[in-house]
Amino acid sequence: MAISAVLLSRARTPRPHLQLPANPKPIKNSVTLDIPITRRLAILTTFTFCTTPFIHTSSSASAESFLSGISNTKSWFQFYGDGFAIRVPPQFQDIMEPDDYNVGLSLYGDKAKPKTFAARFATPDGSEVLSVVIRPSNQLKITFLEAKDIADLGSLKEAAKIFVPGGATLYSAHTIKIKEEEGYRNYYFYEFGNDIQHVALVAAVNSGKAFIAGATAPHNKWNDDGVRLRSAAVSLTVL
Repeated sequence: MAISAVLLSRARTPRPHLQLPANPKPIKNSVTLDIPITRRLAILTTFTFCTTPFIHTSSSASAESFLSGISNTKSWFQFYGDGFAIRVPPQFQDIMEPDDYNVGLSLYGDKAKPKTFAARFATPDGSEVLSVVIRPSNQLKITFLEAKDIADLGSLKEAAKIFVPGGATLYSAHTIKIKEEEGYRNYYFYEFGNDIQHVALVAAVNSGKAFIAGATAPHNKWNDDGVRLRSAAVSLTVL
């Protein structure tokens, strides 16, 4: 199943076993944000976009438009998964079933079944969903060398063919650069929609694995909750 199809799959009604703490116009030009945040700081604070003076971009108007659609997620619950962390909006519930956590484990040498989701959260009515998917990068694009950064899968425009389904309307695409100890890591951001759903997606690559966070909601919900859903997706941090 394609990544976009996985993220667009409808959530089941969340079970009340865990309560976590408390349509834009198409944009033609993409923007690169160079944010000098160390990996350690990014893990602790995720993305605090109020640090505007530290952002350098070739298109200030486009950057300001993007930043205005992002909120500070520092006070949100931070979920740590296998090689990643992500902030979860207030009132979202963990909708991973107990069996989902055991998928990926192999017994007696049997081939392990890959997990569909590495993490999944939703609003109580199940209409708004935040998901994280992990896939080997060579499943997304055949490469002879291990991909170490999402740029190894192509440019922002080229990689859109991997993450944005055909027929969808692409509203926005950005490259976000995060400073780490050994240089910069690229994150690709795409916001798109089909006839029913609106999606904010962030993807990054580390050690041959692609980490994809997607926040989805019906269009009629996005007008009110789009900022927090977009912010949740952008909070994805590769550890």
